[in-house]
Parts: sequence; C-alpha cells; structure tokens
Amino acid sequence: MQTKIAVVDEHSKMKKFLEFTEIRTKITSLLPFFMSLAYLFYRRQPVNAERTILFFCSMFLFDLTTTAINNYIDTKTNGQELPYPRGRAKLIIYLLFGVSSVLGLTLAYRTDLVVLLLGGLCFLCGVFYTWGPVPISRLPLGEIFSGLFYGLFIPFLMLYMNMPSGTFLTLTVDWHAIRFVLNIAPAFSLLLLSAGPICATANIMLANNICDLEKDITVGRYTLPYFFGKNALGVFAGLYYITYLTWAASVALGILSPICLLALITIIPVHKNIRRFKAEHIKEKTFVLSVQNYIIIVGAQTLTIFLSGLFL
Repeated sequence: MQTKIAVVDEHSKMKKFLEFTEIRTKITSLLPFFMSLAYLFYRRQPVNAERTILFFCSMFLFDLTTTAINNYIDTKTNGQELPYPRGRAKLIIYLLFGVSSVLGLTLAYRTDLVVLLLGGLCFLCGVFYTWGPVPISRLPLGEIFSGLFYGLFIPFLMLYMNMPSGTFLTLTVDWHAIRFVLNIAPAFSLLLLSAGPICATANIMLANNICDLEKDITVGRYTLPYFFGKNALGVFAGLYYITYLTWAASVALGILSPICLLALITIIPVHKNIRRFKAEHIKEKTFVLSVQNYIIIVGAQTLTIFLSGLFL
C-alpha cells in the first residue's frame, strides 16, 4: 500500500512539473533539433556526441526555464494559479536556469566563442521575454524572436558544432583586431533549410496573439496583430506558403534531395487549417491549428530529409 501511495505521489509531482513547464509546447525546440540531426545524417556528416548531448540538455532545460518564468510572471496578473506555491516555483526556475547555464558554459568551453556569444544571446532573450521593465512579449517582436531563436539558431548551432570549422563563419578575436568572415552560400543554404521552423514557429506566436488581441490590449500588451489589424491573418497564411517556396527552392538548388518534394503534399492539410483559422480565431477552438501545422510542416521536412539520407 505504501509503495502504491509513493508511486501516486511521484506521479502527481511529475504532473505538476510538466504542467508548470508546459512540456507539450516543447516541440518547437525538439523538432528543429531532430531536423538538424536528419540533415547531418543526409550529408553523411559525423555527429560529435559530447557536444550534441550537451547542447540538447542545455537547450531543452532552458526551454523549460523560459516557460516557467513566463508562467510565474503571467500568473501575477491573469488570475490563474501555479501548480506550486510561488516560493517553490521560483526555486524550480533557479534550479533549471542554473543547470542549463552550467551545461551551456561547458559546451561553450568545449567549442568556441561563437557558441558562447550566440548561446548567451539566446539565454538573455529567453529571460527578458516576459521579465524586465519592457518584456519582449509586450512588444510586436514576439513572432520574430521566437521564429529566429527556435527555428534558426537551433539548426545553426547544431550544424556549426558538427560540421567542419569555418563552414558557415569564422570569428577570431585578439588584442589587435576582431575578424568576422561569413560564408554566403552555406549561410543562405541554412536559411532556406530553416525557413520551415522559422515561419511555423512564428505562426504559433502569431495565432496566439491574434486570439488574445482584445485581452492583450486591456493589459497594455501591444503585439503584432494590434499594428497589422485584419492583415495579420494574411501574414499568418503567407508565412506558411513561404515555407513551401523555400522548400522547393532548396531542392532546385541541390541543397536537399528530390525526395524532400514529398513534403509539399502537406500543403493540403495546412491550407485547410489556414482557412479554418481565418474563419474563426478563438483560442480554445482554433489556436491548436497553428500547432498542428507546425507538426505537419516541420515533421514532414524532418522525415523526408531522413529518408533522403537512407536512400541516397
């Protein structure tokens, strides 16, 4: 009986933690990570296990941290309750932040200055998204930041750490000069590869802000839909269509294999979801369509890249 009670208690604790950190939302960091792994597999590029594991653990724990900070701050004003007392919730945030920081610094020590600077930038933006005198979430910048930091920076760091030195860029610093060299062709290829996660992630944020527009205005949060008005729905649709154009361009330019064109079939369910969201954008009913589209687009891209590695 005591064992059963202990198991139930542990299950309850885990459920609270997963609720506090909103584990269901972590697809926006997990799928770009796995897409990057699939691309390395397709390119027959060996993966540095130590760097990749350090990066994954630091990235994932910090993603949990940012969500916990967001929930901790938002519950001060939105009338909702945390699954923990506020003191314990703050302690969990500190622990998650501490462990992810140590892992991130260890990764930077094992790599170079680029990883340190870019990782530090990710940490700063994650913290100041909802904290500080002017949080990013209260500005028309959330879509841009979420798209870039999840959709672009995760693939960039994964490929940068595992591909030959100087593939994308070179940064050297000494007492006499700072030298920065960006290789245009590889950087452009990375941008095309990451367009799917960038746009689909931004649209999750955009859909959320469209649904919450009136409520956000009442609390002084002026997000992108406030400035775009009805045009925000056009931006929402356009970002999805951009992903398919960049995907076709990636195949045409030889960045990806023709097998990846199979992912274009997903435009059918994605278009249906776009029409449903345009017709009715209510948080409880249709916001989930943006999450579904994200899974469809980035999941299909990841799968077709992996299949290219298997058969080509």
